[in-house]
Amino acid sequence: MPELITQRFTLALAQVNSTVGDIAGNVARVRAARAAAGKVDLVMFSELFLSGYPPEDLVLKPAFIEACAAAAAELAADTADGGPALLVGLPVQADGHIHNAIALLDNGRIEALRFKHDLPNYGVFDEKRVFAPGPLPGPIMFRGLRIGVPICEDIWGPDPVECIAETGGEILLVANGSPYHTAKNDQRLNVAVARVKESGLPLVYLNQIGGQDELVFDGGSFALQGDGSLAAQMPNFQEQVGITTWQRSAEGWRCIEAPRAVPLDGDEADYAACVLGLRDYVEKNRFPGVVLGLSGGIDSALCAAMAVDALGPARVHAIMLPFRFTAQSSLDDAAACAKALGIRYDVLPIAAAVAGLEQVLEPLFSGTMRGITEENLQSRARGTLLMSLSNKFGAMVLTTGNKSEMSVGYATLYGDMNGGFNPLKDLYKMQVFALSRLRNHWRPQGGLGPVGTVIPASIIDKPPSAELRENQTDQDSLPPYEVLDAILTCLVEQEMRVADIVAQGHDRDTVRKIERLLYLAEYKRRQSAPGVKISTRNFGRDRRYPISNGFRDAGTIRDAAAIAMPKVLAPTAGGDNQ
Repeated sequence: MPELITQRFTLALAQVNSTVGDIAGNVARVRAARAAAGKVDLVMFSELFLSGYPPEDLVLKPAFIEACAAAAAELAADTADGGPALLVGLPVQADGHIHNAIALLDNGRIEALRFKHDLPNYGVFDEKRVFAPGPLPGPIMFRGLRIGVPICEDIWGPDPVECIAETGGEILLVANGSPYHTAKNDQRLNVAVARVKESGLPLVYLNQIGGQDELVFDGGSFALQGDGSLAAQMPNFQEQVGITTWQRSAEGWRCIEAPRAVPLDGDEADYAACVLGLRDYVEKNRFPGVVLGLSGGIDSALCAAMAVDALGPARVHAIMLPFRFTAQSSLDDAAACAKALGIRYDVLPIAAAVAGLEQVLEPLFSGTMRGITEENLQSRARGTLLMSLSNKFGAMVLTTGNKSEMSVGYATLYGDMNGGFNPLKDLYKMQVFALSRLRNHWRPQGGLGPVGTVIPASIIDKPPSAELRENQTDQDSLPPYEVLDAILTCLVEQEMRVADIVAQGHDRDTVRKIERLLYLAEYKRRQSAPGVKISTRNFGRDRRYPISNGFRDAGTIRDAAAIAMPKVLAPTAGGDNQ
């Protein structure tokens, strides 16, 4: 009997937010997306959708693998109704190994499985820890069409796509779990275009959406024609079931109808990522809302704005915790910010708490000089009070330190570092200023906060200060933030030598001081709350440094190639290296 050849193909891209470990909930999301897609041929979901991504060591639990398999069988049975087939990712155990897999569900059964071949093991990815690689994937015959289903990393190198093309594949349907960082849209598009140009096949890139701990998946799914031109574009940071229609032609398959959204980029994308990451962390961990200290400074104001955009004003509670060094302008600014955002605002003076701590410590502190220890009692009193409110009423404490502060340890353990999540953790101070200005004239799509100015100009314009002593400013201890951030970008994002940073025009002593502080603060960062990943090198998953670390860059060696090292050769017959 001749093979059926279809001429038209309708594909729904389910850019839908799954939850790690919520298998029953993810099954319900698949069913809802299938119903929303209507009369299409196939509904496609992102990488490991049934388990949620990344599932990390959950996949080492046999009960978890079994639950995912049962969910796939349950969904496969749904397809006996003659409606759309499903392309769904899940972890699968086969031949004694666990694989990152994608399953085609049709005709009431699991019609085909393909396993991820290239397992990423860099940056935030650690898939070789839990998955075994599959063979190079060939295409799947689906209703007269040969579909190739490489999974995420499989298209970042040429081999899996080349295998699909050489074995008769006609279109590439790529399920992805690609986390956000600044300028990621262009990076993904460049990779996809390279695979299309090599293979001549059209490509559909369906990306995950939603927050998962530090990671944010921004969606932004797209499709390319066989000539590399853009055929479809879905929005970033928004769920959508997008319908695409494909027609067979003499040149191959061509998309003739699809959504065309305008993707977010730059500061707008960074802000939206922080909002989505915060919203999903709160929602997926079932907190009723958040509570934060609103100091009258720019960091806490931006955090409050993001929280309102994520959760709505009714779920955000701001607390001003003044001490005798708190300026009247800070009190006024905090109150004005809370009013602009429409959130509950309470004032809890901390003088009695600080005095009580000092009184307890007085027998041991007697005769010593007052200094940073006493200053930090203010921060620790504030942290204790915020955590007490969280314990009593259930709202999660937001911590509000930025990446510049976390880099150099300009934060107090068990004080202002207290909290469950930090939306600013991967934003340098100058980015905080930029996003604050942005939010006053722009609100993200789906943001639940008010339109217009929500962070008073007086907060943005005044010199940053922790207000732990009279007339204190951050620049008493740190270089100006534009200088500090430039040096930190070199040290953290680019791992540059001190000598090379100095060659850019920075003061050598300042660079070495910042490098020293960066290393010394590692122990604090290990104890800090998780926060949204924005950069290519966030603290945590991306950048893993030892706490006990004696290395310091003296700033003298600039060319490793100039250091003579012996060559390592293959052993000779005598067994020695020559």
